[in-house]
Amino acid sequence: MRLPFASLCSFPLAVSTPLFAADVSFEKDIRPIFEAKCVECHGPEEQKGGYRLDVKSIALMGGDSHAPNIVPGKSAASPLLKFIHSTDEDERMPPKGERVSAAEIATLQAWIDSGAVWPETASAKVSADVDWWSLKAMVKPTPPVGATNAIDAFVRAKLVEKGLSSSPEADAATLIRRLYMNLIGLPPTPEEITAFVADTSPKAYEDLVDKLLASPRHGERWARHWLDLVHYGDTHGYDKDKPRNNAWPYRDYVVRALNEDKPYARFVQEQIAGDVLFPGTRDGIEATGFLAAGPWDFIGHEELPETKTDGKIARHMDRDDMVANTVGSFCSITVHCAQCHNHKFDPITQEDYYSLQAVFSALDRTDRKYYPDKATNLRFQDLQQQLLPVDIEIAELEARLKAKAGEAYAVLTKRINDATMAAAQKQGNATPAFGYHSAISKTQDAVKWVQVDLGVSVAIDHVTLLPCYDDSYNIGAGFGFPVRFKIEVSDDPEFKTDVTPLSRRHDETFRHDFANPGIKPFTTGGAKDEGIAGRYVRVTATKLAPREGDFIFALADLQVFDAKADNVAKGKPVAALDSIESPPRWSKANLTDGLAPVPPSADEKGKLTAEREALMLSFATDAIKAKRSALLTTKAKLDAALKELPAPSLVYAGAVHTGSGSFAGTGANGGKPRPIFLLARGQVTHPLDEMSPGALAALTFAPARFVVSKDAPEGVRRAALAKWVIDPQNPLTWRSIVNRVWQYHFGRGLVDSPGDLGRNGSLPSHPELLDWLAMEFRDSGGSLKKLHKLIVMSATYRQASVSQAAAEKVDANNTLLWRQNRRKLEAEVVRDSVLAVSGKLDLTMGGPGWQDFVIEHPEHSPHYSYKLADPEDAKTWRRSVYRFIVRSQTHPWMTSLDCADPSIQVDKRNESLSALQALALLNNGFILTQAQHFAERVRREKPDLTAQVVRAHSLALGREPGAAARDKLIAFTEANGLPSLCRVLLNLNEFNFAD
Repeated sequence: MRLPFASLCSFPLAVSTPLFAADVSFEKDIRPIFEAKCVECHGPEEQKGGYRLDVKSIALMGGDSHAPNIVPGKSAASPLLKFIHSTDEDERMPPKGERVSAAEIATLQAWIDSGAVWPETASAKVSADVDWWSLKAMVKPTPPVGATNAIDAFVRAKLVEKGLSSSPEADAATLIRRLYMNLIGLPPTPEEITAFVADTSPKAYEDLVDKLLASPRHGERWARHWLDLVHYGDTHGYDKDKPRNNAWPYRDYVVRALNEDKPYARFVQEQIAGDVLFPGTRDGIEATGFLAAGPWDFIGHEELPETKTDGKIARHMDRDDMVANTVGSFCSITVHCAQCHNHKFDPITQEDYYSLQAVFSALDRTDRKYYPDKATNLRFQDLQQQLLPVDIEIAELEARLKAKAGEAYAVLTKRINDATMAAAQKQGNATPAFGYHSAISKTQDAVKWVQVDLGVSVAIDHVTLLPCYDDSYNIGAGFGFPVRFKIEVSDDPEFKTDVTPLSRRHDETFRHDFANPGIKPFTTGGAKDEGIAGRYVRVTATKLAPREGDFIFALADLQVFDAKADNVAKGKPVAALDSIESPPRWSKANLTDGLAPVPPSADEKGKLTAEREALMLSFATDAIKAKRSALLTTKAKLDAALKELPAPSLVYAGAVHTGSGSFAGTGANGGKPRPIFLLARGQVTHPLDEMSPGALAALTFAPARFVVSKDAPEGVRRAALAKWVIDPQNPLTWRSIVNRVWQYHFGRGLVDSPGDLGRNGSLPSHPELLDWLAMEFRDSGGSLKKLHKLIVMSATYRQASVSQAAAEKVDANNTLLWRQNRRKLEAEVVRDSVLAVSGKLDLTMGGPGWQDFVIEHPEHSPHYSYKLADPEDAKTWRRSVYRFIVRSQTHPWMTSLDCADPSIQVDKRNESLSALQALALLNNGFILTQAQHFAERVRREKPDLTAQVVRAHSLALGREPGAAARDKLIAFTEANGLPSLCRVLLNLNEFNFAD
């Protein structure tokens, strides 16, 4: 029998019911029919459509359709009988073989009409829902005797069972390189290796561990692991892979949290609901970037309304990513497999899945405003919370009046829009002198500046920048206005001394991308209040405006006003880093000529707007008018209070979106959560029951459905989920994290499927050790640094990686850990190590990601061209964790070295070996450039060729070459040059692996 359809009408049966209810026995009469005619396709071996006729609960409900197939007491409304009785070849059951006879149909009909009594003892038993190791409650085992470190006790006990023994401890030089690569992702210097090898004190190793765990480089190293897991990226992905310029604060939060050793429970809660559980805190807001870390469908959200089917699908998939990221990252269970049907392996129902979707039903991905300091942030949030109900009440009040105004209101709205479009078409330049235009740049982050000499030092009131208008490159209004810029004042024409930002408030503004203002002037705040004065005023563009395939900086006019409101810059000389001199259109002199595009008169639009407002209010009573007036007054006061705050910071995060257009999010509805329905077969067009927020019902340590009022703010749902995840009795959370940490230290987890602790994953190799670690970690405060130290201090971790033939025969994969695993270094570690040995590594932490590409066609669908990047650009020599990560076009060199795909959750990276990797390490522009710098460093440090060869070998590999190897390397260098030697050293396995 195949899956019944989800919705069926009642139907007449052409048979009578000769049996009385008392005559029908499930065991005697019904089960034999099912077993003979149905269970081959709907039984223990196969469940077509998720339907089984040997399990009572599934048989009565109806498999994936979630529509009852057997309606007790109503045989005519039971689809099961319709399919059995049908003569339609596409519908009949069973589709092949002997049909159900008329007598059997009558028996089934009588059984259903009598109430479909089905004893529990007659139902097949599916394996108990929580009868799986990872779902069972944790019980802390007692470590076997015989070792100081509990890890060693558990591991050695397993080895003894198999007749194996541990490997000896690795030598000191191997251990220091292993620790450095493992804990901070950078190689030790030759001097650090020498000092450690010579240190014979009992605490030398422990002191080194403590030093590395305390290093700020530790958070950078381990943040990369976490960012792999949560599929962090700096672009949206999908078709229009547009940049996310404000994603980086979440990345910096992860680095900071790991360096501060934030308790793991707090780390989890902040990422799910930090804005609710820890209000006003910087971490509590930046951490919610986790919810928005994955890909986002720009077209599905921005260009398709939520009312359309494709728009519903886009938002459904967006929530699916939030659910999968949250439960997958923290609990290592594949809950998203229950989107279309109950999970095939684990006790996760569709009800569980859609209850989790309900947790995130108010959220979208958006740039969220916040302040790093708590006091300002709390003030900002308070004003926003006061403003939200006022905006909603005004919108609802006006919506009723607009409805009464009807067609006349719509006609006026169209006339206003037409007037606006006509005005826009009339925009242009009153004279041929357009303004100042910088030289063209191939990269957006090239710095350009232009400045005016006022002649004498002037007390400045404010500065106004007037944008250009030029249709030459289809930009029009705002042509060349910089995306990011700063304005500074100085008495030094070279701006090397006494440089003052024009105002503290706008200095904050200039740290973020600035929207194209069209031809609307940009004016700074009151500089006079801060006592700013100077002779020279400079505008520096730090992020250029995009054109077609390149980037520029242009302004129509720069005006500087003194306390008398006089433009003291008019006619004054202009200097610039560079300039396209093509008068009369473009020239430095145009910047202070007082000429700029002027917006057309807004009289017509203003008159129409006033007429529309009068029409709307004509349908309002005096009481309604008074109420609206009071609301508008309140709104004006709150808006004014918000404007008094400094410019906010931005983080791309999961939040209530308050935009307009198709992507209005739930902000237009005051952030009220969307209703979430269980979807038949995951189809947005087939909603069934509405779901309340919750988690996994199979885990009974806490209620699976959260008690949340429908009127409660959306964050209450996330707070409830966060508390469920970090509950001390949640067995998945604590097993998941210690297994992940173990994996990054050994290359393989105690469970070799770190993203799936369910039935479709691997069994733990050391279950007692896993639970001991999980409970020790949980009960000792959730300190990740303590967990790291516990692991790396163990003799198990410190073993040599040399193989043993006898052990290989018993345990070829080293599952029992009779030796350490030799590790291929990740792409980021290789890159950072190259920079470290060349002497070019920039250890500047945090901030926007550095870009090793040029964006082509940024206005529509950006193309990220890595081949156009300059390998000599020093801004790209920072650590790889700060790289701007593109989803659609991953970095070719990094990808060849098994870098994580940012579009998917990567629980465990590939460790492949290929000819492509060898070619990439040999010929890539980055390697060629750094080999040159490596050679230059060695030349500076050592005077003669032999010493240079030895020094290069020591820097790259941490040891001096033997005599024979040294002589060969000297001969090679004499024939090919020092840069070629450095290039060879960077390609050696010893450089790219850690023992």
